[in-house]
Amino acid sequence: MYVEGVSYREIERLLGVSHVSVMNWVKKYGVKAPRQTDYHPTYKILNQKELAEFFQDPQQLKGAGLVVTELGDKYMMIRWERFKGV
Repeated sequence: MYVEGVSYREIERLLGVSHVSVMNWVKKYGVKAPRQTDYHPTYKILNQKELAEFFQDPQQLKGAGLVVTELGDKYMMIRWERFKGV
């Protein structure tokens, strides 16, 4: 997510992992900061049927980063457009 341009604090909110831990991992593994920091996250809460329908369309996945996590009896999907020309 960091390589895709998501900030430490946003990663903390999305994954529930301390932003300090994320910073330490980035430093430990020598991950390079992205050149461009403009990204467009989209958050959706979907039921199982809606999530399955989303994944049936390959166009939904092209050029995007995606995280899906269980949220009770539903799913939270976080999608962001990947950088072009990085």
